Amino acid sequence: MTNEQAIGEEDFQEGIGRAGSTVKEGVISSLKGINEIEAEIVTLVRSTVSNAIRAAGEVATESVDITRDVMKGAIQATEEVGTGLILSTKSVAKGIVMGVSDVGGDVITVSSQTVKGAVKGAADIGADVALVARRAVDGVIEAGKEVGANAGDVAISAVNGALEAAGAIGSTAVHSVREMLLGVVGGVKDVANAALPKPRRTETAASARTAAPVKVTTKTRGKRGK
Repeated sequence: MTNEQAIGEEDFQEGIGRAGSTVKEGVISSLKGINEIEAEIVTLVRSTVSNAIRAAGEVATESVDITRDVMKGAIQATEEVGTGLILSTKSVAKGIVMGVSDVGGDVITVSSQTVKGAVKGAADIGADVALVARRAVDGVIEAGKEVGANAGDVAISAVNGALEAAGAIGSTAVHSVREMLLGVVGGVKDVANAALPKPRRTETAASARTAAPVKVTTKTRGKRGK
């Protein structure tokens, strides 16, 4: 290799290194920006929900309606912008649960309602129902942990809400949501067994009838000979 070739190779490698560094710095900057945006959404939704419930004065009654309206507004916003539903769902769901918790509302109930609203809204605008369900469940579980709620109870409520909403859409939606949420609930003790649908009784009975072969003893053979 000549000196000119060696210099050209060095310039080439430096160019690759600069490109990699540029992308790395850009990704880091973007991710920091995303985290800031998500935190802003959580704060906005949390304060909006808690203030609206306080103004209404009826925590149990109003929290469900406000939850539905807030999730609907968030979905409409992403529809108008044309993107962002998958990204924002977790933050919106988290903010809703934390806002209800701030005024002493039922975190378990609102977790289910929040996920239902997210799944239904995603179906209405043709978004990926399974991914939206996953993000919503992640958000309510995260919120539940931060407000001191029982993680298992919150997860069960959220997963049941997702499956119920998916059931109203169709069997394909139920299957995709169930598959997507298996990984979520797997990390919470006993949630997978409690929340996800169990095998039908007919299947269980059929497997129980499959017994081991009977062992024939000497005494048994003697009786058969008679």
